[in-house]
Amino acid sequence: MPWEKNFDLDEATAQAMCVFWSKGYEATSLSDLTAAMGINKGSLYNAFGSKHALFSRALLKYDLEHRRALLNSLKTRENPIAAITELFDAILAESLSDAEYKGCFVVNTALELPHHEPEVQKVVIGAFAELEEFFRSRLRKAKAEGLLSPGVKVNSEAKALLSQLVGLRILARGALDATALKALSRSATHRLRAADA
Repeated sequence: MPWEKNFDLDEATAQAMCVFWSKGYEATSLSDLTAAMGINKGSLYNAFGSKHALFSRALLKYDLEHRRALLNSLKTRENPIAAITELFDAILAESLSDAEYKGCFVVNTALELPHHEPEVQKVVIGAFAELEEFFRSRLRKAKAEGLLSPGVKVNSEAKALLSQLVGLRILARGALDATALKALSRSATHRLRAADA
């Protein structure tokens, strides 16, 4: 008898995403996944092919629903500096409400990137590239509108903002308290204000 899927793939992926996000790839067992998804191992392999393929699908789902959705909403902001500030504010708020210290699934995966397959590496590298481009495009707009001094180097500043955002995500997993995280977040936008013409 041919195998028949009797569960929703997107819902099952969402359940797997929560497990991978919380525990990471290596620490997540097949038993963890099947218990969370409510399916057996045979159904998991038939539907997704492998644990790694399921991880890749879950990571992509997270990236689309979290990072990309947030950036798309901020691209419509009239003030480019406000858009950058709102991004840091949103990440800070999410971090402070993260009682389990899960952090960001994409950033967590980046810390183990050499051990992942090329398709996972592509998602992570692409996510960071899009974040950097978001900063770069907002800074270019700010400079064109006279919101930044002529001496600001857009490419260098975009990389610095990306580094600070990633650092915020990592340090929010228990290394810094709320006061320190708020100070770290403010320092990113303070640099931009300090560069105002």
